[in-house]
Amino acid sequence: MAIFSASSGNKTKSYVFAWEGKDRNARIVRGEMTASGENQVRATLRRQGVFATKIKRNRVKAGKKIKGRDIAIFTRQLSTMMRAGVPLLQSFDIVGRGNPNPSVTKLLNNIRADVETGTSLSSAFRKYPLYFDNLYCNLVEAGEAAGILEDLLDRLATYMEKAEAIKSKVKSALMYPVAVMVVAAVVLTVIMLWVIPAFKEVFSGFGAELPAPTLIVMGMSDFVVQWFWLIAIVLAAGSYFFIQAWRRNEKVQIFVDKVMLKLPIFGELVEMASVARWTRTLATMFAAGVPLVESLDAVGGASGNYKFKKATDEIQREVATGTSLTAAMGSTNAFPSMVLQMAAIGEESGSLDHMLSKAADYYEAEVNTKVEGLSSLMEPIIIVVLGTLIGGIVISMYLPIFKLGQVV
Repeated sequence: MAIFSASSGNKTKSYVFAWEGKDRNARIVRGEMTASGENQVRATLRRQGVFATKIKRNRVKAGKKIKGRDIAIFTRQLSTMMRAGVPLLQSFDIVGRGNPNPSVTKLLNNIRADVETGTSLSSAFRKYPLYFDNLYCNLVEAGEAAGILEDLLDRLATYMEKAEAIKSKVKSALMYPVAVMVVAAVVLTVIMLWVIPAFKEVFSGFGAELPAPTLIVMGMSDFVVQWFWLIAIVLAAGSYFFIQAWRRNEKVQIFVDKVMLKLPIFGELVEMASVARWTRTLATMFAAGVPLVESLDAVGGASGNYKFKKATDEIQREVATGTSLTAAMGSTNAFPSMVLQMAAIGEESGSLDHMLSKAADYYEAEVNTKVEGLSSLMEPIIIVVLGTLIGGIVISMYLPIFKLGQVV
């Protein structure tokens, strides 16, 4: 699989090579390396005191997109390897070869190559901000400086696993009604395009005035049949441009975040999840020994909502001037009273990270309970709404038949 890297304005094609050789003690060693050719691999290995006996270019298929869950799994595996005493470079080899996603393998090989040339692990991670955010890199850097990298990776893996779990819970709560609405839209489209026109042909020979509900439904069907392609194009284009605007335009993201918090039923769930992520992130950073003001740099973005990002910026400014964390949080009016009380107790007792972790545990449990309750609540509501909508259309189309039967 080719990798293109810019060097002095030119693009150099690189590949991933698997190699086998003998070290200075005549022990057989194996690994992978990103290079432009076999000669570069041999030269690099020679400088490391390894005599290469086999070099083979890997032919890797295109991998899937790298997700947060992939990074969380990698972090847990790397932590486990290092705790077991496996050297860092060898840990990257083992984790990379065992990953089912070729994209992750490629990413890990690139990071390993950087570390192999003397770059610190945190600096190597910072080259890939799409996958390793400031929080991740800051914690790794703190672990390297204090000589407790495996402990920090373990804590980071736990944090990411909890964050992915709560994100999955929120998505599942939002996806269920969306999926049902999509299916309902498909069913209604089929009814409007094919079923109702068939009824219309049958009713054309009745020679009697049709009921008002039937005429309304048939008029809607005529409109959908006539303008179906235009409607489909407008919806598809509108959805595409909205998604692109949401990804690239900060104002659109802010608008969506505000709307999400104001949604009935779901708004409270989104707010609880944001509070849980905010407290979990700050607790993890503070427990790792990162100063409070620096910790707040990564906390706002990790919350996943503009309301808490803006509140975090205000908190950071106040804390930098000497205000206590609890007072700064209270002035934003963004946090529940329970979180403020837990933070106050943590500051007074010197166990802020512990109290914030407890708050995060509480709100994560609340999100789980809320999702289960919503699932039970949404099913009857959706059934009633769809039953009324589709049932109303069916009854409207059968009214002329009932009327004809009464006449007969």
